[in-house]
Amino acid sequence: MKRPKEKITFILAMIVMLLLVGSATAAIQGIAGPVFNLTATVGRVTIDDGTVITMWGFANANVVGSVATYPGPTLIVTQGQVVTVTLTNQLPRPVSIVFPGQQNVTSTGGVPGLLTQEAAPGATITYTFTAVNPGTFIYYSGSEPELQFEMGLFGALIVRPTMGPKFAYNDASTAFDREYLFLVSDIDPLIHKAIALSIKPVDHTSAWPVCWFINGRAGLDTIVPNNDPIMPNQPLAALALMQPGEKVLLRMIGGGRDAHPFHVHGNHHRVIGRDGRLLKTLLGQDLSEGAFTTTLASGQTHDALFTWDGAGVGWDIYGHAPGDALQPGEDPTYHGTPFPVVLPDIKDMLPGPLYPGSPFLGGAGQLPPGEGGFNPWGAFPFMWHSHNEKELTSNDIFPGGMLTWVLIVPPGTLAAE
Repeated sequence: MKRPKEKITFILAMIVMLLLVGSATAAIQGIAGPVFNLTATVGRVTIDDGTVITMWGFANANVVGSVATYPGPTLIVTQGQVVTVTLTNQLPRPVSIVFPGQQNVTSTGGVPGLLTQEAAPGATITYTFTAVNPGTFIYYSGSEPELQFEMGLFGALIVRPTMGPKFAYNDASTAFDREYLFLVSDIDPLIHKAIALSIKPVDHTSAWPVCWFINGRAGLDTIVPNNDPIMPNQPLAALALMQPGEKVLLRMIGGGRDAHPFHVHGNHHRVIGRDGRLLKTLLGQDLSEGAFTTTLASGQTHDALFTWDGAGVGWDIYGHAPGDALQPGEDPTYHGTPFPVVLPDIKDMLPGPLYPGSPFLGGAGQLPPGEGGFNPWGAFPFMWHSHNEKELTSNDIFPGGMLTWVLIVPPGTLAAE
């Protein structure tokens, strides 16, 4: 049976998003290592049109009653640690884990597979490696990867540098204030139905994804808080929150069959690392690049910094007079510059649900009865999404798919991470 849609209207979804301000500012949710115990098992995910899909996934075996998650748990370690991952296979096919970007991975137990040692059904295998390089990485099953990647057996691996947890790499230029994970993926529900019905063999030559995800959720579900009980197999939100002037680290991973162009509104982002490698030469030459959209190929990772301070908008985002004090993180270029248009009389306006009655950050004002009112912080919302139009749907229904938001909130709204 399909569950009812959680967000019946766009307005209700925005209410949920805004209620997260002040409560969703924790660092990336994951398991701190360096010792991990994972179980490969069956789960079910729900896309935003209510369709329930059978998945396979990794569960955190250290937590009693844990379930398979899509994507698998984010594994977080520190550079130089010896990492141990023990996998127990509860699926009817051999399963393994490969760790792209990691060196000298060894295994204990298991049977030979195509890419690495595998855990047979009901068996356990242990992988060990030293996390030599900091950065963002992916891990996934190396057994029947054309099927098991599709079914959901993958996750993120974050290696923090020895320089400290507020740096992406061992370089001062990679310092950040907040960080967010954006692991994009796609699925073909017909393949999942074939697995659920034990139809063999599965024809991958005709695979045609029609559902797209960020952190395992589609569309408006991406803004629901982490660990929402109605989505037990999809614990990760994708809403980003920041204050003006802050540096936000985007850890972006391609986890799908196809490549996906991920686009951030509000400003360009600067890609500082790829596949766990800082974009800087040994002589210190900066190879980072500003990007309008970053294409996330399957298995590829990108680290990027994003900042928003109102630069280039052409007016003072707070509505300051020229003599007023600067706000934290404010670009001084347009300080005191008036809003460029005259707003119509309130009786002639039809505000959207997020209009607070003022065009200024943190502002508020008069609204018509029953209109607006769902943005009491006066935040500036920007949509972050796939730049492939069809990927903004789920089963061809809009809105859905690979979309989420960033909220620019007034200074002092968020606690430091």
